[in-house]
Amino acid sequence: MSEADVANELMRLAKQITRHNQLYHANDAPEISDAEYDALVRRNNELEGAFPHLVREDSPNKQVGAAVESSPLSKVTHEQRMMSLDNGFSDEDIADFIARVRRYLNLGEDEVVAMTAEDKIDGLSVALRYEQGALVQAATRGDGQVGEDVTANVRMIEDIPQRLVGNVPDIFEIRGEIYMSKADFEGLNTRLMEEAKAAVPMKDEEFDPAKVRQFANPRNAAAGSLRQKDAQVTASRPLKFWAHGWGVASALPAETQMGVMQAIASWGVPLSPLVQRFETLDVILAHYRRIESERAELPYDIDGVVYKVDRLDWQQRLGFVAKAPRWALAHKFPAEQAQTTLEAIDIQVGRTGKLTPVGRLTPVTVGGVVVSNVTLHNRDEIARLGVRPDDRVKVQRAGDVIPQIVENLTRDEPRDPYMFPDHCPRCDSEAVAEEGEVDVRCTGGLICPAQRAQRLIHFVSRAALDIEGLGEKSVLEFLDAGLIESPADIFRLHTHRDTVLAREGWQDKSVDNLLKSVEGRRTGDPARFLFGLGIRHIGAVTARDLVKNFKSIGGIKALGIKLASGDGDAREELTSIDGIGPTVADALAGFFHEEHNRAAWDDLFSEAKPPEYVSTERETEWTGKTIVFTGKLETMSRDEAKAQAESLGAKAAGSVSSKTDLVVAGPGAGSKLKKAESLGIRTTDEAGWAAILTNAR
Repeated sequence: MSEADVANELMRLAKQITRHNQLYHANDAPEISDAEYDALVRRNNELEGAFPHLVREDSPNKQVGAAVESSPLSKVTHEQRMMSLDNGFSDEDIADFIARVRRYLNLGEDEVVAMTAEDKIDGLSVALRYEQGALVQAATRGDGQVGEDVTANVRMIEDIPQRLVGNVPDIFEIRGEIYMSKADFEGLNTRLMEEAKAAVPMKDEEFDPAKVRQFANPRNAAAGSLRQKDAQVTASRPLKFWAHGWGVASALPAETQMGVMQAIASWGVPLSPLVQRFETLDVILAHYRRIESERAELPYDIDGVVYKVDRLDWQQRLGFVAKAPRWALAHKFPAEQAQTTLEAIDIQVGRTGKLTPVGRLTPVTVGGVVVSNVTLHNRDEIARLGVRPDDRVKVQRAGDVIPQIVENLTRDEPRDPYMFPDHCPRCDSEAVAEEGEVDVRCTGGLICPAQRAQRLIHFVSRAALDIEGLGEKSVLEFLDAGLIESPADIFRLHTHRDTVLAREGWQDKSVDNLLKSVEGRRTGDPARFLFGLGIRHIGAVTARDLVKNFKSIGGIKALGIKLASGDGDAREELTSIDGIGPTVADALAGFFHEEHNRAAWDDLFSEAKPPEYVSTERETEWTGKTIVFTGKLETMSRDEAKAQAESLGAKAAGSVSSKTDLVVAGPGAGSKLKKAESLGIRTTDEAGWAAILTNAR
């Protein structure tokens, strides 16, 4: 996939996942299965992993649950944020997780990394705050920061003790899941049906069961039963609870995850009966397969197994990413598969001209959802699968928003192979693959209707300029009417006010609001402008890094012109920035090498005047400085070192140049240390760096 295609898909995924989070966590009314939701999240994670510079501000990986909006219950702000979990789907994912822990903590291969493992129940997360052993407050997770006060309701659940027994810290918040067993769920729905039938004085044949509100699954039943304004309704529902962790605590009863969980159990709080501690990957995976094989017979619904680093001092060092701890992972169960017929292969043209094949299927149900389309990715994927129209295929919802074909069941049938088009289906321009790339692209550029429209839609999208009132429908309307052809034309829409007003559906207020929104973006965020231009390999994060380092649109143009002319110093300066490499340098050089691109750039910024970048990071003596870490770091991992530098407002670079301000060298430091010394750049060791951190803070 091209970077532009990835950015568009990440935008769609962010919207979809946010919506489904709201439906699931806040409304208790999911529209898709857990497997399908996991597929959305997994696809998002795959793209973010492959294109980290495209990670969005509204990335699902930065969100937890869903915000509490309309609720009869009062809100509670969590003293310590309730996090979510990252997911793994294969044995390799679990091995990678343990390897990441080792790398981050700088552990040797002979060091045992013990893990706890417990089944991941499908319930509603709550936090139970105990003071002096007495339950004083219960709250749902909400969006991780703010949840709902369900104290009165929780007091009605028999599994949850009103007072803990034994030697309990003064303050201790127990976190866990409220759930409903499969048998109790069936019994509740039966009871609701019987109560509804008894309440209507009519003959059996006149009673309509379809009109009775029943719960779709045990998780919905548990959530709906807990979120009641009348606690007596909760009391009438068969809810259960078990603990899986803790939040705020005045003291901890042990130094390991397993030790604390055993203490919680000794205080009278139920735990999963399957929680265990393991020391090797093989036994962890064996435990997972045992639970997977017993899943159908368990009295409650689960969707995976959760692993947590056992040592609490290691958990503290590992810390958290945006929404999840680095020391925990949910190992999800695999998605379902189904067989169907590939009826046709259609070719879609993306914003950058990429030709994307989409398979049209005979509709089939996979994981509780009817599927009729499947992504085929590119020409090479079609060749790898050997698919042709009329083939019988196996489909899986395991990692894509649009499901993927995992096997061609009629590959050996003697029929001609599918011929991928060599001309664009939209403008008939030649379609080619650049050297070293698998993607075939239309060469028509702005003369291709598909590219022109998608480029403008991307430019005004929420991730880019975010121009309210100018969505996809309006862009296409104005494009068809000849009112806009380029990004600069959007800022000249005010000259067409009367023309827009005369069009169907537009009124004075809507036109004025649109023009006001456009005007408000003339001096908008320069990183959004840069991302909005759709330059290949310049995603939202990379755009912000470029603006942060080169301060303004003018500074980036000056850099691009130098790169296009082959300026080696400019290239070295750019690629020394952590996270920016030769691919970005080549993309900028290629963009500014083309006269029509420079003309479009100048035209746009003759209309728009984005300000220079202003840092919002806290000021220290290292703010804006560039630091390089080299050699073997013995007391910290590279990720920890980078995070420490960024906490001071500094930039962690990957190579030494005249712009470098400090080199931190561990044992075995070689050419980078020598270059720093030859340039007269300040150097220090890890102990010196630790002193710098202490003094700066």
